[in-house]
Amino acid sequence: MDQSHIRNFCIIAHIDHGKSTLADRLLELTGTVQMRDMKAQHLDKMDLEREKGITIKLAPVRMSYRAHEERSAENGERRAAAHLAPNSQLRTPQVEYELNLIDTPGHVDFSYEVSRSLEACEGAILVVDASQGIQAQTLANVYLAIDAELTIIPVLNKIDLPAADVNRVSAEIVSLLGCKPEDILHISAKTGQGVEAVLEAVVERVPSPQGLTYKENKDRQPLRALIFDSYYDDYRGVVLYVRVVDGQLYDGLPIRMMSSDKQALPLYVGILKPDMQPMSHLGAGEIGYVITNLKSTHDARVGDTITYVAEKLAATQALPGYKEVKPFVYAGFFPDSNENYQLLKDAIEKLSLSDSALQYTTENSPVLGFGVRIGFLGLLHMDIVRERLEREYNLELVVTNPSTDYEVTLLNGEELDIQSAVDLPDPARIAEIREPWIKGEVVVPKEYVGAVIQLISSKRGLQKNLSYVDAQLAIVTFEAPLANLLTDFYDQLKSVTSGYGSFNYELDNYRAEDLIKLDFYIAGDRVDALSVMVHRSESPHLGREIVEKLKEVIPRQNFQVALQAAIGGKFIAREDISAYRKDVTSGLYGGDVSRKKKVLAKQKKGKARLKRFGKVDIPAEAFTVMLKRD
Repeated sequence: MDQSHIRNFCIIAHIDHGKSTLADRLLELTGTVQMRDMKAQHLDKMDLEREKGITIKLAPVRMSYRAHEERSAENGERRAAAHLAPNSQLRTPQVEYELNLIDTPGHVDFSYEVSRSLEACEGAILVVDASQGIQAQTLANVYLAIDAELTIIPVLNKIDLPAADVNRVSAEIVSLLGCKPEDILHISAKTGQGVEAVLEAVVERVPSPQGLTYKENKDRQPLRALIFDSYYDDYRGVVLYVRVVDGQLYDGLPIRMMSSDKQALPLYVGILKPDMQPMSHLGAGEIGYVITNLKSTHDARVGDTITYVAEKLAATQALPGYKEVKPFVYAGFFPDSNENYQLLKDAIEKLSLSDSALQYTTENSPVLGFGVRIGFLGLLHMDIVRERLEREYNLELVVTNPSTDYEVTLLNGEELDIQSAVDLPDPARIAEIREPWIKGEVVVPKEYVGAVIQLISSKRGLQKNLSYVDAQLAIVTFEAPLANLLTDFYDQLKSVTSGYGSFNYELDNYRAEDLIKLDFYIAGDRVDALSVMVHRSESPHLGREIVEKLKEVIPRQNFQVALQAAIGGKFIAREDISAYRKDVTSGLYGGDVSRKKKVLAKQKKGKARLKRFGKVDIPAEAFTVMLKRD
């Protein structure tokens, strides 16, 4: 198709600002999906996405839109105008435009996928909630769009809500983007009000792609196509979502992933409307899918560049921006019984075929038995995988407290990368431990700035800057250790800001800190699954807090159970769970007091024996106490 009639754009927004609802209205207006087939959040295929109200897996779709062209009297340029007056002298026959929409995830865990999706586009629709205003993820996505040099179309959504403050939020958008107030489109994606103007703006404002199809001598241009998403299909194999930048992509011609150097055979190519529609080829500037003979997405990672294997059609320079996504949140997943271990392992292997960011290793715990330690992009990513394992594979899981990875330098110069406190070598051999730090942004009304700074400080964070979007909205930038933000930071932020604060972060670097391993003992036995890495200054408070939480969730036994926190061989906190006490003297009537003492002594002796040989049944809740801290 003529590239001048192609528009590639994506929708970016903070969670729950109406991005998926707007996509639904665009599909309806363009007739891409018939009303009888339409359902809410149509592009969200997973039940989890609809239940949580967020987009987890991005989805591309091609829409056809007919618009008129209007020639400017001043400079002779043409621009799209879908609604000219019927008697307009400048009215021309309708022109059909192919609009390629990418509905992107809205959570920080998937920011790399979002960045690659932006690279596949020339424009972005920025959706902002008229009642909530600018949020942290809004800023993050705007920065990504600016870095990708995209044309940004600001859209103010939910203007029909009673709480909508159009003037205030419009001023925030103007301050953020430097645009004019009249550039902002006011819509209600739920009712459809003003949505058609969004399509007009896409055709008019977003530039067409400028890919090369032929060289000057009319030979075919070497192929370069960007992989911006992939997944594994049980019946088709690995399916790639691609944007052809240069050249043309045909099925049947062997291709190569330039960064991983893996080769594959494209079995079918086509476009999504939103169902798969086969095509003879994908030309420069087009977005579509490629069904390959690959067996895992690890062979075709997001951000990689596709070219042909044949030397004449092979590109020599890959598209910029590719990086291998590295998980930095780790947790142990254990089945409810060892009989289900193989089921868990098979389920995770199957999930990893579609999720190249998912990394796992087998693990064995004396308390929990055999399990798998999995690396994630963040806590939301972890929750999604856990829920999918429980729902789709009918597994009951025990998930240990999440942790991050650490870089360890030994005295002999050896470098280690550990994902669990259990893997920490003997402290006597360690020269230095480095933990990951993040750069974070909190967007919050100005009256909560003091509480936010205090919260950051309590997490060993360092405030770096304080700026204002407008008279009411502040941006607090800071640095902090990732481990301190993994568990309850977001909940505490919502608490101290009455729900108005929003948070975004990116990994910065690894810094050497005074870190130690904090162990926990239950009835004298060390439970490795509860061990955590912690800064030495925080260990006494954290040790007391965790043993108090364990006391609440571990049931009473027939003998006294000691809960202890320790650093090496030194115990720093203790709580006792008192034993059940049966009234063994209830059957005694009268007689000498020695009868009573004899029975009580026998009971005491039995409890002492239970304490030596008794086994404490540790419930699953004990392994998630870090997620339930006050």
